[in-house]
Amino acid sequence: MSLSVENEVSVVKLGSAIGARIDGVQLGGDLAPATVAAIRSALLANKVVFFRDQQDLDDEGQLAFGALLGEVTLAHPTVRGVKNPNVLPIDSEYGKANSWHTDVTFVDRIPAFSVLRAVNLPPYGGNTVWANTVAAYESLPLSLKALVDGLWAVHTNAYDYAANIDELRIGGVDVKTEQYRAEFQSDLFETEHPVVRVHPETGERSLLLGHFVKRLVGVTSTESQALFGLLQQRVTRLEHTVRWQWQPGDVAIWDNRATQHYAIADYDNQPRRMHRITIAGDVPVSVDGTPSVVRTGDASHYSTV
Repeated sequence: MSLSVENEVSVVKLGSAIGARIDGVQLGGDLAPATVAAIRSALLANKVVFFRDQQDLDDEGQLAFGALLGEVTLAHPTVRGVKNPNVLPIDSEYGKANSWHTDVTFVDRIPAFSVLRAVNLPPYGGNTVWANTVAAYESLPLSLKALVDGLWAVHTNAYDYAANIDELRIGGVDVKTEQYRAEFQSDLFETEHPVVRVHPETGERSLLLGHFVKRLVGVTSTESQALFGLLQQRVTRLEHTVRWQWQPGDVAIWDNRATQHYAIADYDNQPRRMHRITIAGDVPVSVDGTPSVVRTGDASHYSTV
């Protein structure tokens, strides 16, 4: 299915629940407002959108385009020493983000959008999968919706994929991976978020979970694990996902308030490098209008929104 927008943007759906490819656009900071509005509309509707043939886009162009969607945040609340303070290199040399997560949910102001650009791809593997967390919530039976509408969860950066050490590697932990992990956790953040958040632009309800979740609030650890597993399985049902096979020049943009994603580590020791920027979002709000609460850490430097 192809939908032409503003006589320039062509939106091709990739699945009924999530994903679309946008053709006819060269990303950059000089896009017309109508084109930006069309991209944003497609993004809100499809949760993640993909652009092919963006080989001429560099960090500066990626940032300039991102600024058209909103305020660009710092690269990361804790990862420092990057070449550009607003661009996060995601490099397989320092570990692989192979877990289901929503970006930066351990702070109060979760990014609204993430923009990911392929810089160096392996010759095989390295695909990324996104899941629609709105569809996951909507697929729950009424009895489970009634339960999760009132649940809250503690998210922390100490539980990110960077904390997963490969204990099977001969000779112990890889030094670069360990250094990155230590930097990632150099400042501890814990934030209490509603398990069901209301999207500030669409009004949709979505499940706010992923690997940053440390525990659910107000239940035992056994109950927390069981409920988390039940809801995560609903998020990652294949019907709620789309898988993107990266090509040189590709860019992906996703609504971080309505998705989780997983980078598949199936490319052996081949190098893989992506550059990500994030667009500032607001504090999540529960079904009854209660905002998220910071438990530990101050992330005001990450985003001024």
